[in-house]
Amino acid sequence: MSRGAPHAIVIGSGFGGLAAAVRLGARRYRVTVLAHLEDPGGRARVFRQDGFVFDAGPTIITAPFLLEELWQLCGRQLSEDVELRPVNPFYRIRYHDGEILDCSGDDADMQRQIDRLAPGDFAGYQRFLQMSSAIYDVAFTRLAHVPFDSVQSMMRLVPELARLKSYLSIYSLVSTFVKNPRIRFALSFHPLFVGGNPFTTTSIYGLIAFLERRWGVHCAIGGTGRIVQGLLGLIAGQGNEVRYGARVARIDTEGRRAIGVTLSNGESIASDIVVSNADSAATYRDLVPQALQRRWTTRKIARAKYSMSLFVWYFGTSKQYPDVPHHTILSGPRYEELLVDIFERHVLAEDFSLYLHRPTASDPSLAPEGCDAFYVLSPVPHLAAATDWRIEGEKYRQSIAKYLSATMLPDFERYIVTSRIMTPLDFRDSLLSHSGAAFGLAPSLTQSAWFRPHNRSEAIEGLYLVGAGTHPGAGVPGVLSSARVLDTVVPDA
Repeated sequence: MSRGAPHAIVIGSGFGGLAAAVRLGARRYRVTVLAHLEDPGGRARVFRQDGFVFDAGPTIITAPFLLEELWQLCGRQLSEDVELRPVNPFYRIRYHDGEILDCSGDDADMQRQIDRLAPGDFAGYQRFLQMSSAIYDVAFTRLAHVPFDSVQSMMRLVPELARLKSYLSIYSLVSTFVKNPRIRFALSFHPLFVGGNPFTTTSIYGLIAFLERRWGVHCAIGGTGRIVQGLLGLIAGQGNEVRYGARVARIDTEGRRAIGVTLSNGESIASDIVVSNADSAATYRDLVPQALQRRWTTRKIARAKYSMSLFVWYFGTSKQYPDVPHHTILSGPRYEELLVDIFERHVLAEDFSLYLHRPTASDPSLAPEGCDAFYVLSPVPHLAAATDWRIEGEKYRQSIAKYLSATMLPDFERYIVTSRIMTPLDFRDSLLSHSGAAFGLAPSLTQSAWFRPHNRSEAIEGLYLVGAGTHPGAGVPGVLSSARVLDTVVPDA
């Protein structure tokens, strides 16, 4: 990269930041990525422990074309660096009474299962998929990569969004098509993957069902961290750099323009533009001079609604469990009531719903021979709750272990050979997420599109935002799409 090229600083090395760096590099920017941790990936970083490889965060890969596009910008193919393997079923849902629903793109198999669990609901299931396709055509194909930095851009879409019933929650939309509570759960829980409450998240997220069926659900062989390493290779191949242990203390400004950053060690780095992949609330609260704020003031940040946080337990066993699929959702005894506890009351309930990840179902190399790697994830309140995770963390882990022993993994605790946990404190302290929210701002209708922090800051010229807390939102497709928006709003080098 020419030393005379304009310089872009990217704060953060999550998927959004790395994708932004690749896109800027392809447009001849000289890019420096600043990662405050000592390893890359942000929420997608990797834990290696006792011969096991644990993806810390995202494990479900959809919309692989968004990744392929990044490699194509560099004259390469994704398959040269990363093997994506389809997962079937997409995930297994285990209901609290022990009933099973294996979700896939096979219509005949889905009809057989739905007819068994909910006679009469398959026709409604098919109509919902048609609606999901229509939502995808508008909300993902046409809008996910468009900057919503003017109210006019939002108003032009109101009639179309109304036609798609975006004013409904995803659960309410699903309920207009199917009646059985089990099938309603199966079609509505997806917003939890991006930090939203299905009972309040806009039905626009109904597009996820079609996204899965159209492109499939994949895993990366070697773990999601292989995608991170592949992106780092693209950045290095463009002649750009990633610096680790480089925590940004503030975004420097001249007038109302970003001119670089100052690190926590006092080092100043000048740049022509700054792209923040840090949590959007933390960007505006902690990194930007408050005197320059127009919209995302400290008061508004405090009053906004945030996603839930997560409790994640990573563990490895000396025994294998071949009957456990790659992805399992364990539905607890309560659905809406549990989500009220998490999102509204901010209390840690005694019951839970869980996501169990067994990557060794697809890739045995992630554990020593004869072993299995797991993580189990439980949505929990963010740090507005009064829970002291330094005390409650081990108690909560034990409760989850007891539940798994009684359901999916009989007597598994005697075979555990490695273990670690991640709590909302880690999201706050390690990932610098406001209130320890795992996905930033909650994806409600009034916090989506124009109502979300914009990809091009309205407060500071030359400052841009990518990642879960900006448009279009969380999830791997969302954060990759946020970087794609930069092609529209960042001037050419």
